[in-house]
Order: sequence, then structure tokens, then C-alpha cells
Amino acid sequence: QVQLVESGGGLVQPGGSLRLSCAASGSILSIYAMAWYRQAPGKERELVALINSGGMTNYGDPVKGRFTISRDNTKNAMNTVYLQMNSLKPEDTAVYFCHAVNVITIATTIGRGYWGQGTQVTVSS
Repeated sequence: QVQLVESGGGLVQPGGSLRLSCAASGSILSIYAMAWYRQAPGKERELVALINSGGMTNYGDPVKGRFTISRDNTKNAMNTVYLQMNSLKPEDTAVYFCHAVNVITIATTIGRGYWGQGTQVTVSS
């Protein structure tokens, strides 16, 4: 069983910064990509940022130039992904979800995706 555990959400003033972390654990052999999505009340879930195993990144238009995704694949990091969020705006307020793409475990031959439980980010003065 694969688990994604997120941390780092909270309340921050406009213009401030937060760093989200997501650690994937379980009998994981490989993860093709890890991503952050967000969902604000009354809105659809949207891609914030994605990073694949080769280090290539992709960002949603609203966060380009302000957010940075990075991934730690060292043995002790257990497939951890970070989202550094700078120059936060009230419209960044949402629940942020970690997503692991095409995960292969010792028990599977076909990759599947997994989601974290979400962490609240609130940007308000």
C-alpha cells in the first residue's frame, strides 16, 4: 500500500511564503512523476506543478514564476516532493493535494496513481 503524507500548509499573509512537503512511502519501486494540485471552494481541482523522474517540470499558469517544485529521490528521502510557494496571493487559497503518477510497487506490474489527503493553504491578512 502506498501512502502520501503532506505537510506544511497553514495561514500566511499576502506576499508571504510557504513550503509544502509530500512523502510517498510503501513498497515503491518507481514513481514516474509527482505533482501538486489544488482545489478552492466551488472550483475544480487544478494542476499547480509537476516534476517527473527526469527532473522536467510543468507549472500551471497562475503560479509560474512564484512557485517551485522539487523532488528528492535520495534513498533516505523516500520519494519526497516539495512545493516552495512565494509571493502568495489570496487567490492561492485552496486545499493542496499531492499526487504520485504511475507508481510501480513490488506487488504491481501496472502503474497507478495515488493521492494524498490534502493540506489547507490560506492566504489572508
